[in-house]
Amino acid sequence: MTSDAFVEFERVQKSYDGETLVVKDLNLSLPKGEFLTMLGPSGSGKTTCLMMLAGFETATHGEIKLDGKPINNIPPHKRGIGMVFQNYALFPHMTVAENLSFPLEVRRMGKSDREAKVKRALEMVQMGAFGGRRPAQLSGGQQQRIALARALVFEPELVLMDEPLGALDKQLREHMQFEITSIAHNLGITTVYVTHDQTEALTMSDRVAVFDDGRIQQLAPPDELYESPQNSFVAQFIGENNTLEGVVQEIRGDHCTVKLDDGSIIDAKPVNVSAVGDRTLVSIRPERVEMDKTRLSPDAHTLKAEVLEFIYMGDIFRTRLRVAGSDNFVIKTRNAPDQRRLTKGETIEIGWLADDCRALDA
Repeated sequence: MTSDAFVEFERVQKSYDGETLVVKDLNLSLPKGEFLTMLGPSGSGKTTCLMMLAGFETATHGEIKLDGKPINNIPPHKRGIGMVFQNYALFPHMTVAENLSFPLEVRRMGKSDREAKVKRALEMVQMGAFGGRRPAQLSGGQQQRIALARALVFEPELVLMDEPLGALDKQLREHMQFEITSIAHNLGITTVYVTHDQTEALTMSDRVAVFDDGRIQQLAPPDELYESPQNSFVAQFIGENNTLEGVVQEIRGDHCTVKLDDGSIIDAKPVNVSAVGDRTLVSIRPERVEMDKTRLSPDAHTLKAEVLEFIYMGDIFRTRLRVAGSDNFVIKTRNAPDQRRLTKGETIEIGWLADDCRALDA
């Protein structure tokens, strides 16, 4: 483990019944100031990890450290961690200013200091004029901002957020994503953010930990996660993805050929297949599929594809094809003036660069 880690999980396990592990042997370290997202489906262990860090759950095994000190035995209110929940958890009988002042009173702070900090926190989330209102008089987006301000008001070094934007509409959600990220970076706070929304994870994070079955499947910056998934779970969970099944036919360094189940041959990059004859699931992103053969190398393998559906989506065209026996093969092309609009029933040839097509575990 790195010595400059601000948050560390060392071989952490969690079981609720003494038998089934919901978190299995978790090792993770975050430097100060990082925005890390824990992403995964329901039941993957991401929220449990957050709750152990907050102190609402205890680790069955292993150690959690904050700034080099073990915190397993420190109660939640003494950990100095800011928390934002999906349901906001604001006190309904208090005004906005009283809600924000509460964590400061608990810390025995003087009145003038409290007022200055509350004012600063409200201005930070552009809610300066709302101090006298009660939560019930605010919209969902405004309540979310207040919950964020309350988590930041006592200037914690670490803030934990559990699906905080889950209840907001799409436009407000996207706006708040940028707002939370910029506030976190401006203040230099370390943030651990939990979500099952992959777009949110990709747009907000410095690094993303993809959870499945109580383990981190991959921990990487967003672009690496999207472009270089390490296994088929990550490839299918992050972004849209075409998959075809087959057998590795030949491996030459960092390229291989795969014989698909319908007999077609394609080019790919071997990621976690190691031998000829291995079953593989190849993954190719819709925007990396080429239908212009001049953009491929002369010896590239191509596949015949039948157009099943053309969908106009404004900025992009999305076309569903029948490829190698699969009816759900999608390509995305930019809505450019010279872009071909395909028609249902026509047959085209498609291919890709071997580096864009990843041969993963079946």
